[in-house]
Amino acid sequence: MTTLLSLLAAIYNQISMSTSIRSYSKINLGLAIGPTRPDGFHGLATLYQTLELHDLVTVDARLHPGETNSRISLACNHVGVPADSRNTAWRMVDKALARLGIAAEVHIAINKRLPVQGGLGAGSANAAAALIGLERELGLQLPGPDRLELAAEIGSDVPLFLIGGSVLGLGRGEEVYPLPDFSSWPCVIATPEVSVSTPQAFRDWDARVSASLTYDPASDRIRRLSRSLASAWSSPHSSGVSPQRGDLAEDPLLALVRTGFENDFEQVVFPQYPLLGDIKRILAVPDPEKPEQSALYAALSGSGSAVFGLYATTEAAKAAHLRLGKLGITAQITRTLPRAEYWCDKIADAAGA
Repeated sequence: MTTLLSLLAAIYNQISMSTSIRSYSKINLGLAIGPTRPDGFHGLATLYQTLELHDLVTVDARLHPGETNSRISLACNHVGVPADSRNTAWRMVDKALARLGIAAEVHIAINKRLPVQGGLGAGSANAAAALIGLERELGLQLPGPDRLELAAEIGSDVPLFLIGGSVLGLGRGEEVYPLPDFSSWPCVIATPEVSVSTPQAFRDWDARVSASLTYDPASDRIRRLSRSLASAWSSPHSSGVSPQRGDLAEDPLLALVRTGFENDFEQVVFPQYPLLGDIKRILAVPDPEKPEQSALYAALSGSGSAVFGLYATTEAAKAAHLRLGKLGITAQITRTLPRAEYWCDKIADAAGA
């Protein structure tokens, strides 16, 4: 075994160059909060969707056969990102090397393009990207189930980034199941300078449910979301596969919207942060006289603070972006990223685009 590792090290240390991975972001198209579990976490059901917006994560790795300790270093162009074991990418590499039973010297460079703690899963995506880069650098790969198990140890949102596209998340969000993809839709992401505490949002949710005499049991909310997903891909107008672009009648997204799909966190986050609710309204229904500019769907992503709108045309997305800009609200135009494109464009070119 030592001889084999030594041979692998000699080969890869000679030919390996750093690998840059596009660390794509995500939104939650909907989210249902379930009851508190024995471990203290709430059960969830959510529909993740990856976006084209991304950071760049570059990994440079060299095997160290015969050694027992790995050396990991990390650098980032954003001062707010930790460069030690508090970083999800650092922890992912450390745990992956331990599972592989090897020692290596690894340097991780994160070029932040996404807002830090903006609700787009940037840190989780960085962890998944670091794993992909590490495996490519060393020419080794964990088995698929082990990769997902490891990702779930790092964070609830990490496993979805090892799948991409439209993904059902259950449990704490870490139990992930790929769904048929939607078409790619123009998307506007608003990222105001608002810091939403997820633990506090859960506490506010629990208080709201406890105070209500008519509120649906938490388990029923998850069942209803699951039925919405099932109906969106099984209705006669939906084939369960991506339709030809522009064929609105057959896209499962529209079928899903008609079910009343929503994010439970909006009920407790919007009262605490009215700006986020205002942004959703600006994205959703700009002007009754301009219905063509309305969003197909707009919502809070996760517990916030990102708010997004999906649009039928690029022109409508640009109009929404302009409206937010006039109010001084930071926003970006992007698009949803289906699974095939997510993986086809995962490895960045030399220019790091």
